[in-house]
Amino acid sequence: MKQLPSIISTDPLDIAPDTAEVDEGADPVEPSELRPFAIGEAEHGLRLDRALAALVPEFSRNYLQQLIDAGAVELQGRTVLKASATVRAGQAGRIELRPTPQSQAFRPEAMDIVTVHEDEHLRIVDKPAGLVVHPAPGHWSGTLLNGLLALDPKASLLPRAGIVHRLDRDTSGLMVVARTRAAMDAMVALIAAREVKRQYLAIGHKPWTGAAARQVDAPIGRDPRNRLRMAVVDLERHAGKTARTLIERLDSIAEGCAVRCTLETGRTHQIRVHMASIGHPLVGDALYGGAPAAGLERQALHAFRLAFVHPVTQAAMEFRSPPPADLVNALQAWGLDYNRA
Repeated sequence: MKQLPSIISTDPLDIAPDTAEVDEGADPVEPSELRPFAIGEAEHGLRLDRALAALVPEFSRNYLQQLIDAGAVELQGRTVLKASATVRAGQAGRIELRPTPQSQAFRPEAMDIVTVHEDEHLRIVDKPAGLVVHPAPGHWSGTLLNGLLALDPKASLLPRAGIVHRLDRDTSGLMVVARTRAAMDAMVALIAAREVKRQYLAIGHKPWTGAAARQVDAPIGRDPRNRLRMAVVDLERHAGKTARTLIERLDSIAEGCAVRCTLETGRTHQIRVHMASIGHPLVGDALYGGAPAAGLERQALHAFRLAFVHPVTQAAMEFRSPPPADLVNALQAWGLDYNRA
């Protein structure tokens, strides 16, 4: 059986590439296979999923749990839906080894990917808004990862197909993708050391007031009232990490403001959370208090600049991406000048 990695995380907010774990799943060659099994003395008293992992060792426990949940496992002639069910020596059953959405998630899918730069070590891509970066619940296919697997055969040899950092689905702009494991490890280290400069163009609600530049230094963790969100938190009371963003005003009108955001750390939803925390939620960002405006439905955030020293050649690299048409139209609708970015 061909081994394929399963999903890195099923948590939509778990996006730290340097800490994500990769489970090994399986991709059955046939659409399905009925395989009988018998519980022996060695498996007596185990959970069903643990027993199956021992009896069907070429498949991961994660994958087998998916099959149990899908009703594909029978024990003593009855379908068992709980992975935690205790098994007894002498029991017999069968399992239908079938593809699941998760087990098929890491498949190549041809798609148009805009490549800004490519060498033997790295690829810089310009992600459009609306494209999910990694497979996750509700998006088991059609992701950037699937496209990279089709674009570059070597991507299948790398964790996460070489993706070293992520953008939210509705954020557009530049991303680094490694093409070798050495380059991937080096880029992850550069990001962790804050030696990769990432700048964003954003549109916030409400007019900008005060100094033209504002350093936001506010820890971010899960919102204790809503686990689907992140929030600025008090580290003495809630889990979180330090987070810093430099936010600079580009232009401002009564309806809102155009700003340039420079990440000094890379926390989940960092710019979205920090902009909302200072009273300027992003246009179109309903999760953090924004609303559609100026003809823009998605969150008004674009990764326009990426700069770093190449981890292999040591050459200084800098890439820029002009804002996409929907963002330009929104800026023009409000009469905001963004040329300083």
